[in-house]
Amino acid sequence: MMCLAIPGKIIEIKEDTAVIDYGSEQRNANTSLIDDLKVGEYVIVNAGFVMQKIPEKQALQSIKEWENAGRENE
Repeated sequence: MMCLAIPGKIIEIKEDTAVIDYGSEQRNANTSLIDDLKVGEYVIVNAGFVMQKIPEKQALQSIKEWENAGRENE
């Protein structure tokens, strides 16, 4: 089974918790698995944990594709 995740942008970090902005909502994620996270970076979250940092260009392209996928059936 494959899990698909939408990239989110870190907007706040307090200790081992980051606030991740997904555009339409914000969620908290545990940061204990990844070192050196910074506000403004894009990440992939799974099961409430930040799993991976991703480059901004890649994140923005992925977000654009997710948004377009929802419009294909209109």
